[in-house]
Formats: sequence, C-alpha cells, structure tokens
Amino acid sequence: MQRGELNDLLAFAAVARARSFTKAAGTLGMSPSALSHAMRGLETRLGVRLLARTTRSVAPTEAGERLLRSLTPALAEIEHGLLALGDWRDAPSGTVRITTFAYAAQMVLEPKLPAFLLANPDVRVEVSIDNGLSDLVGEGFDAGIRFGEHVDRDMIAVRVGPDLRTIVVGTPDYFARHAPPVSPGDLDRHACIGYRLKSTGGLLPWEFARDGRDYNVRTQGPLVVDEVPLTLAAVRAGVGLGYVMDHEVADDLAAGCLVQVLDAWCPTFPGYHLYHPSRRQTPPALRALIDALRHVD
Repeated sequence: MQRGELNDLLAFAAVARARSFTKAAGTLGMSPSALSHAMRGLETRLGVRLLARTTRSVAPTEAGERLLRSLTPALAEIEHGLLALGDWRDAPSGTVRITTFAYAAQMVLEPKLPAFLLANPDVRVEVSIDNGLSDLVGEGFDAGIRFGEHVDRDMIAVRVGPDLRTIVVGTPDYFARHAPPVSPGDLDRHACIGYRLKSTGGLLPWEFARDGRDYNVRTQGPLVVDEVPLTLAAVRAGVGLGYVMDHEVADDLAAGCLVQVLDAWCPTFPGYHLYHPSRRQTPPALRALIDALRHVD
C-alpha cells in the first residue's frame, strides 16, 4: 500500500465518523474541498461509492460502513503505537482538542490554560465553545468539560472544579415589597429573572431538593436572558429574584446588598469535570493537561 492510499483511508474514516467534510477537514488540518477531492479519488480507485453526499450531510454507504468496520481496529492499533512513542519524549507534544461551554471555559480554562501552554510549548490546544453536548468521538474531540451530572458513565471523568451551588437571591428593597418565599412553591408569586438555554432554546427550570425529593419550578417574571451578567444586573437593581451560582454573588451577600432565600432547598451538585473516552493509553499531551487542570480540595 502506498503512503497516499493510507492517508486517504485515514481521511475516509474521519469523514465517516464525523459525517461532515467540514468537521473532518478541521480535524485533519486540510480544506473541505481538498478532502472531498481526495475521497472522490479513493472511490474511483476502489471502484465503489463509499460516501452518500447531499447538500447538507454526508454519510457512509453500506460499502463504506463495511470498510469503516474493517479499518477501525487497524487504525486504533496505529494510534496506540504512535501514542506509545510519546513516552520516549522528554516533554508532551501534539494537539489536544477540547469541547466545552462558555462558562466552563471562563471558570476552568482561563485561570490555568495560559500557564500550561507556557510550560508545555510543544502542546497545541484547540478549544471549541459549544453550549450543547458534543459527540466527542464523532466530532473528533479528545476531551470535553461539562458539569459532572452531564457526563456519560462510559467516559473517564476527572474533577477540575469544586462542587457548585445555585441559590435564590434578591435585594433588601425587593423583600421590603414582597414577602420572602419559604418554599419553592411560593415563587409563583414573585418576579423571577428567567434564563433561556442556548443549547435547547428552553427556559432553565429552577431546581431544588430537600429530604431526598427533587423539585423543578417553572418561574415567570419581567425578564428572560441568555447571559449571566444581565441577570445579575437586573437582580442587583431589584427587578426580581435571581437563580445564580453562589460564588457570583458572594461579595453582594457579604455586603448585605443581596439576601439569600430558600437556603435549605439549594444543595450542592457536582462541579466541572474533564471527560474523555476510555483508551488503553491516554495521549501524553492530554495526560499533562489533565494534571494541570485537576482540582485539589
């Protein structure tokens, strides 16, 4: 087998898994048009159609699926062999592709990633901000960062942040005009600042728990946003109640500018976790990044 044919088979596997020329091209470091040309050349040489193309999508044909199944074990062995070479290097190297959402990038990556890159000049990190839940394997990512409760059980998860807590707060002036709620059911009598999820377009329910029971409340109010800063501005102005992370309003609470309510109904939940597929050998660059981001109590 010539080197060009092996490269084309690797490229085919990337397209078949990602079901997108654009995503596969990004993973392979080439243009979508060049990748598409390479796939047509491979199909011509093999004399069989491997990919079914439409204006919006691409998917392997039956023959393509069969070829992908045959290639997968061999490609995995090649990947493991290349990864093993990393143990002979003095320093980690290579590219690590991560998917996460904007808030996690701010809280986890911004404080630690720059120092990691300075300490590991041969490592390149690509961060994709996606407020949905990306398919790591299908979209060619090495790892993702999400809340612990959103990580699939078949993934390896490493804690990269402390437990978190979402609380309900309002200004003293607001509570001078409205009696504080004593249970989540009282919130239907309050003006609540809503948050619209960018991933689904739905409104975020306010989640509570007590005595082993969960309570989800659909609130109503004069404002719905999809950015945290505007929520905080409205709450601090006394427009209504906010459902926010406790660390975002710690200074406001300490200064008496905001008052917390429903404290007993707001438990902690698993914070940010870096997760990646189970492999026989984790790439050295990813191992180094995990060590740099790992949360220590």
